[in-house]
Amino acid sequence: MQQQSIAIVGLGRVGSVFLHKLLKQAKKGIAIVAVAEQGETAGAALAKLNNIENFSIDQIVAKGESIDILFDLTGLSAVRKELREKYMASENRHTVIATETIASFIWALITEGESLPDVHAKMGY
Repeated sequence: MQQQSIAIVGLGRVGSVFLHKLLKQAKKGIAIVAVAEQGETAGAALAKLNNIENFSIDQIVAKGESIDILFDLTGLSAVRKELREKYMASENRHTVIATETIASFIWALITEGESLPDVHAKMGY
């Protein structure tokens, strides 16, 4: 099974529960390799407990193509724009920036009847 390297930006209410569920998928080829969270959240503590380093956005972008999927779960359009611009400037054509919509889809596949917190406005890409 091919391993997917995952980074998560934003470990608030949505990102924290998403990280928790993804960590349980490690045997299915998913590796959380980086997170970015400025606050003292449950998700930041969970990442630290699991030896996942908390980086800045610039440090995550600098990891280049070693990250397959980056989940932007901040709910902030300014962060989404910053990520897109920095990835374009880095000429990284490998890493996919996934939004809350994609996170919700994956959530539905890996949980039984649980709902991902719905705290962000629908922003799309």
